[in-house]
Amino acid sequence: MTESAPLPERLRLRVVALVAAVLPSVTPVPPSLRKVAGFAPARRARLGGAAIWAALADDAFREHAAVQVAAVPGNADDPVETAARAWLAREGDWETVVSEVADSLGVEEQRDDQVSAEHARLTAQVAALQAELVAARALHRQELDSAKADHKVLRQRLGEARGVLRAAEEERDAAYAARDEAVAAAERATRAAEADVRRLRAQLDEAESGLAASRRDARSDRDSASIRARLLLDAVVDAATGLRRELALPPVSGSPGDAVEAELAGIEAAPASSAPATPALLEQTLAMPRSRLVVDGYNVTKQAWPTASLEAQRSRLVAALGPLVARSGAETTVVFDAAESAVRTAMPAPRGVRVVFSPEGVIADDVIRQLVAAEPRGRVVVVVSDDQAVARDVVRAGARSVPASALLGVIGG
Repeated sequence: MTESAPLPERLRLRVVALVAAVLPSVTPVPPSLRKVAGFAPARRARLGGAAIWAALADDAFREHAAVQVAAVPGNADDPVETAARAWLAREGDWETVVSEVADSLGVEEQRDDQVSAEHARLTAQVAALQAELVAARALHRQELDSAKADHKVLRQRLGEARGVLRAAEEERDAAYAARDEAVAAAERATRAAEADVRRLRAQLDEAESGLAASRRDARSDRDSASIRARLLLDAVVDAATGLRRELALPPVSGSPGDAVEAELAGIEAAPASSAPATPALLEQTLAMPRSRLVVDGYNVTKQAWPTASLEAQRSRLVAALGPLVARSGAETTVVFDAAESAVRTAMPAPRGVRVVFSPEGVIADDVIRQLVAAEPRGRVVVVVSDDQAVARDVVRAGARSVPASALLGVIGG
């Protein structure tokens, strides 16, 4: 199939649906599609399908859209989606792939025409049966009206019989009430006598138990205070041991005075950080309550995917962070450096992931420092960056510095 050959309707709709799903991420968006890009994802393909298809005639827009579609995982078992992606990317033997799928769709469309003809025939039969049903319902309605009239007469007679029965039941209930009142009075007198006996027995038991308790208290008061203190101390020790084992805390090295001594000696002390240096420790740290994750975007992506475009790098990193955030619940922000650019691209992000571009003239490192400085001391804040200056500054501000390799080990980069 050549570029100018028309696509089957089903294949064309799949191409439009793929582009509509990533339309806000395509840069730049053609003027004719800016309004469509603001629609909800479910409405873009339905209301703006014709405009999207017309815009795909521009090769530059089609290539940008192909990059964004390629960054989104697809269903490799669906031949229609495979052909749609091949038509967008136009790499390798894409014409053969699209041609084979187009031929198979043509056969399916012919079969659909036959099914439509059979559907029309069955619809006509249904209409005839519905007409017969209307006639039968009219006859049934007449019979039902006659039955309702007979039923009304029978209900009147039943009401009269129920009135007679109700009067007899009221007389019977009055007799039962008089009997129950006499029995209740006798039971009340019996309970009052039994209550007096129980009260006297309780007073005797209370006097005996008070005497025994006073004897026991005299023996046990000396030991109770030491037992409670010992139990409290054991509980604190066990809790601290369990918390260290659960969080896999590394042994503490150095002392609080190391930084002061190094400064007096004229040596810049290495920042003491309990940063999780392995993927497993990083996962455990982010699982702590109210944890915060700040990622130096390009610092990570240029190590993981150095040959990809910046747009593709951003999309892959943000998409890969989604499962990690879903597992850990960590509040996550990815900061990309845009100090030398006046354009800020809107990016779709998974739930719980925020994407921030540094303001014009401000580098991403300074934005990361501001984010860490805004957090309260004591909160678990993890910064992912191999920039030593950034790592040193965030550790001084109370955060934990993690190399990019640890994060890539978690997200599978």
